[in-house]
Amino acid sequence: MKQIFVTGISTEVGKTIASAIITEALEADYWKPVQAGSLDHTDTDTVRELISNDKTTFHKSSYELNSPMSPHAAAEIDGITIDRLEIEEPETDNYLVIEGAGGLLVPLNDTDTVLDIIMPTYQVVVVSRHYLGSINHTLLTVNWLTSKGYDVALIFSGNPNPHTEAIILHKTGVSLIGRIDEEETFDKGVIKKYADRFGPVLKTL
Repeated sequence: MKQIFVTGISTEVGKTIASAIITEALEADYWKPVQAGSLDHTDTDTVRELISNDKTTFHKSSYELNSPMSPHAAAEIDGITIDRLEIEEPETDNYLVIEGAGGLLVPLNDTDTVLDIIMPTYQVVVVSRHYLGSINHTLLTVNWLTSKGYDVALIFSGNPNPHTEAIILHKTGVSLIGRIDEEETFDKGVIKKYADRFGPVLKTL
């Protein structure tokens, strides 16, 4: 079974919603290696509330940090240093959806970034959301990953922008899984709708 790492071109672009959809579509396990902030209601809690299947196992984060900041800064506030070697992928015979923290080069410590915990065998899904500068951020993220040999696919999030999306797909040449539209709310029914829509593509990656 494949491991799917979900990253974004920036923060607040829809990684957790995308992770919930992929988890539901594949009835996959879910793991957030580094959680920073909102420990009363983590991204794991959000995904758990949004999926309908009973096959998913939720694996404990390797690091749970109290401040909603870059992991390296949040860890410093908590008086610890993140050790990349302590971030161990959980064992499972199922698909595993792994949600990153922030963007690709967000620092974990003085040396390592999120990129350093993305194993070469992982399928990487990049979530892109339109804003001024998002073309540049998306191309930098995707091209950096493909230059390192990763298999990359895209999910667009938010209101459509055909010109932006067309140039991104043209310049990267990567697969498009689909689009997550602006919704009034995201609940189990909405997640299931997108899971059914994205599932056939996800199973071919």
